[in-house]
Amino acid sequence: MQRVPFYVAGRPVDGAETLVVRHPYDGREVGRTSHADPEQVDTALAAAAAVADRAAALPAHVRAAALDHVSRRLAERAEEVARLITAESGKPIRWARVEVSRAVATFRWGAEEARRWSGEVQRLDTEPSGEGRVALVRRVPRGPVLGITPFNFPLNLVAHKVAPALAVGAPIVVKPAPATPLTALLLGELLAEVTEPAGSGGGPPAGTGGGLPAGMFSVLPVPNERAAELVRDPRLPVVSFTGSGPVGADIRRSAPDKHVTLELGGNAAAVVCADWAADDDFQRAAERIATFGNYQAGQSCIAVQRVFVHEWLLDGFLPRLVAAVAALRTGDPTDDATDVGPLIDESAARRVERWVDEAVAAGATVELGGRREGTTFAPTVLTGVPPDSRVRTEEVFGPVLVVAPVPDDAAAFAAVNDSAYGLQAGVFTHSLQTAFAAYRALQVGGVIVGDVPSYRADQMPYGGVKGSGVGREGLRSAMEDYTESRVMVLTGIDL
Repeated sequence: MQRVPFYVAGRPVDGAETLVVRHPYDGREVGRTSHADPEQVDTALAAAAAVADRAAALPAHVRAAALDHVSRRLAERAEEVARLITAESGKPIRWARVEVSRAVATFRWGAEEARRWSGEVQRLDTEPSGEGRVALVRRVPRGPVLGITPFNFPLNLVAHKVAPALAVGAPIVVKPAPATPLTALLLGELLAEVTEPAGSGGGPPAGTGGGLPAGMFSVLPVPNERAAELVRDPRLPVVSFTGSGPVGADIRRSAPDKHVTLELGGNAAAVVCADWAADDDFQRAAERIATFGNYQAGQSCIAVQRVFVHEWLLDGFLPRLVAAVAALRTGDPTDDATDVGPLIDESAARRVERWVDEAVAAGATVELGGRREGTTFAPTVLTGVPPDSRVRTEEVFGPVLVVAPVPDDAAAFAAVNDSAYGLQAGVFTHSLQTAFAAYRALQVGGVIVGDVPSYRADQMPYGGVKGSGVGREGLRSAMEDYTESRVMVLTGIDL
């Protein structure tokens, strides 16, 4: 099988060490690339540093046109990209298609924000000493960005690093997850089409305004054990990481002088409130929780994990939830009818199995599921889970729902907050008062009212508190994280 090139300073290259990518469902080889060697990594970082000033000065129309081009090309190749995502991550094809559509929108939003990224003018004559003075406040890139991305969204989480960096004029070096590098490399192919000189030969497409400088992006498959070298390198003053909490903590400790943004996951909760008791309400909550507790085989940091239900509603709600989970189809992720595919590898599936077994041994009841077959873990519903069980306190990152009764809304919100994490929470209520009570009380980055915590619009601020990280993604929020304010004061101006 031919090796897919990776990208150093916008150009396709090959390395000496082969990296084979296998399908999580059946282990077959789906592609191969190579690891970037230290010299290639150094070339990429040197190019990013060398081009930083030129990148920051790029006209808005050049940056926006490049992002628009990537958005269009992803849309044109949507089915091909979706099938690649499924092949290397095991994500069911129906969800891979959703991810592609989101990435199309993410790059489109990046283009739109690049055009709006203008700064502000402040009049300073609010005090006598400021008469005749105005301030122009703009945000400028901090410098090249290191984007480290996980396996569970191998396209859209790369897009959330790349699009805001290009939008503000910051070079970016992407280190994709070793399990899923191929989708990021396909994205590199599209970026090479708008790079000057283009990595695939010829000039940039018409209408791109001349294209991006060659050092503006690199996509470097390197083993995780070599990522620390990238994190520490002073040529990359911004680090944007999405992944596990322990790795994120290591990054913060090893790069104290850098601007670091971390999206570290959580154990997302959904609350079914007292006023959400009609049959239609019950059914909607059950179906949404079932779907979004399992939609990535639970491998999403905002997948529903904990479900808190008013105790007098539990007997009516639990059977509906179990039935909705049982209706999900598990199997081959290339089948359009499959709802739940495999975990990323067998070690991940064995870990989920171990945590569920621990909870059962401690007194939990398996209402549904609880079985593993290879890399696939059956969608599982647990009740009676002790509060200190790992399936309740840690991020399962698997298709497991923990259901617990609560006496009232206040107790539900306290139970949600009884966590080391705080990314997003879902609150099923029709009451505006309850919605605002949740908004005040919940220690999370986002409260989703009337739905699961798994809802995310790619343009909105996204991130968490406590162990869920620092900083925010979402196009404009990430653009602010990648930049810093610079003020120019003009004197002798008659307003």
